[in-house]
Amino acid sequence: MYQKKETLITVLSLIITLGILGGGYWLLTRQTKNNATDLISSSTSKNEPLRSNTSLPSPPSPSAVTAFSFPKTVPQGTTLKIDGSTALVLVNQSLKNGFQREFAGVEVLTDAQGSSNGINALLDGNIDIAATSRPLTAKEQEKGLVAIPVAKDAIAVVIGMDNSFRKSLTATQVKGIFQGTIQNWSEVGGALEAIKVINRPSEGETRKIFTELALNSEEFGNTPNVTTMDRDTITPMLQKLGSNGIGYATHTQVADQQAVRIVPIDGLTPEAANYPYQRTLYYAYKNPPSEAVKAFLGYATSPVGQQIIEDSQ
Repeated sequence: MYQKKETLITVLSLIITLGILGGGYWLLTRQTKNNATDLISSSTSKNEPLRSNTSLPSPPSPSAVTAFSFPKTVPQGTTLKIDGSTALVLVNQSLKNGFQREFAGVEVLTDAQGSSNGINALLDGNIDIAATSRPLTAKEQEKGLVAIPVAKDAIAVVIGMDNSFRKSLTATQVKGIFQGTIQNWSEVGGALEAIKVINRPSEGETRKIFTELALNSEEFGNTPNVTTMDRDTITPMLQKLGSNGIGYATHTQVADQQAVRIVPIDGLTPEAANYPYQRTLYYAYKNPPSEAVKAFLGYATSPVGQQIIEDSQ
């Protein structure tokens, strides 16, 4: 009897012990799970990028474009230097005249040594604004340069006034002429006369843009009927056209020329919105812009400045 009672006590003690151990294990695992959940929740809330459905904000541009306001005043004695593309000669001059009329005692100095030369002068600190007919390269932007679009321009295909050709050319025909696969005006509906191609120097920005737009970035022809100018100047090129020549130039430079005729492309003249050989023109500055640069670009991009630009073109 005593032995049975002792056995019963032992069994009950074992059951109680196992119950205590089991309860403790259950509480421990529950607490661990809760802590892990809280940790993940806290980590996720503090580090949103870990969530697959959360989008990252775009990184700021290394050279963010500044919004320029129309200047209320510009101190007398302010001087601003602009150099760059020949495509912006008329725009530069018109804005200069308007800016100097608006703000007495201010001087704007302009030159046109080409886009790349202007950009290099800007990087060297020799000018304040570079007028460019091309976008800035990534390397130029890394050096702190910023470009803002100020105007649209077109490249016109031109022939001499004595040329008997009076028709439109297709874009395909233009490409063939400047690559040397079409060498006679009779091949495009003109007289039986050799075509003389007047090309511009390889370093010229107008040539680079024309190569991209008209030749699909392919090379110009090197046939005997192609003459390449030594200098990228407009007047000598126009003088060489004669009665059978063809060339290309910034539209604003030839629009009022009496000695040349602009050839329509696919029936479109450079003023048409869908003319094929169009480009954007820019003013580039170095960050941070000076007060003079802020004032001039605020003027150029204002409704007043944009009307001046439109009138100049």
